Amino acid sequence: MQPRANRSNGNEKTASLPRRLRRAIEKWGQAPFSELPEKWGQAPFSELPEKGACPHFSEQEGGTGIPQEVMQQIRRIQIRTSHTVNDILAGQYESVFKGQGMEFKEVREYVPGDDVRMIDWNVTARTNVPHVKLLAEERELTVMLLVDASGSGWFGSVSRFKNDLAAELCAVLAFSAIKNNDKVGLIIFTDDIELYIPPSKGRRHVLRVIREVLFFKPKGRGSNIPGALHFLNGVTRRRAVSFLVSDFMADGYETALRVANRRHDMIAVTVTDPREEALDDVGLVAVVDAETGREALVNTSDKTVREKYAREARGRVKTREKIFQRTRVDAINVRTDEPYISEIYRFFRMREKRYA
Repeated sequence: MQPRANRSNGNEKTASLPRRLRRAIEKWGQAPFSELPEKWGQAPFSELPEKGACPHFSEQEGGTGIPQEVMQQIRRIQIRTSHTVNDILAGQYESVFKGQGMEFKEVREYVPGDDVRMIDWNVTARTNVPHVKLLAEERELTVMLLVDASGSGWFGSVSRFKNDLAAELCAVLAFSAIKNNDKVGLIIFTDDIELYIPPSKGRRHVLRVIREVLFFKPKGRGSNIPGALHFLNGVTRRRAVSFLVSDFMADGYETALRVANRRHDMIAVTVTDPREEALDDVGLVAVVDAETGREALVNTSDKTVREKYAREARGRVKTREKIFQRTRVDAINVRTDEPYISEIYRFFRMREKRYA
């Protein structure tokens, strides 16, 4: 039998290095052991490989893999939403979202008043004492965020865009989910499915979800809500609590929403801006349709134009509300000019009363 080759080629300089580090460097192959410094501290920073240059080491190790400036923005959102997650929604989250079903917990002796249908006959036969099975709700949930990234989301006449508000709202929902040890998944869509992140748990996973909602750059500009709902039904086999976040400036999604709500607990989150409901008298205004690219010059000083605009906006709202009622989908309505906390609290209270 031949002796095993000495992988260090006689070099003892790296004997004290961790085995995992030695193997990685050997596989990398760009830094022979003979060229390694006596101590890592002797190598100036300019000579060390950049992060990501070695395939075995990247920002993912020891960190989150998220650039610092992006992480700072996520931290600001986390700070702003922590009060909502920890104080306002902490006690209500479990009561408004039902689990997947019931699971076996334990058996105990039968006492008068117990449901006889729950008697465990196997245990009863072995012990000659009646026992009943105790069931508990299976609490682990899957929360899916379906985010509309169409061009109309990049509009805001107050302090922020609709997409920014949607991202912060998604952060609240995602942090609430991981606080209760639930899985969170993400679907970003426009005309097509732009991004899918399968449901998973953990803080790092949620930070990635929030990063994508904040900074993902879609290729499309339109909005295909039926396509997103069909995709959800295809990739999520088990029942999920699904938040559809959009401005719903689209048509033809009622049937798809009804089908999806039969399989999942669908909640429609409508994000609007006050200028989408009424125009101010500011004279001639050049406007562009963010999804189609059409341009127009609107005379906002014309009272007839303003009234027609407001009338059509009210019609869209009524149509949307009727669709949600017919499909039995709960709705959350948030605006860029109002705090969303009160609307979220109203939704949670409504669901809590329903399941009480």
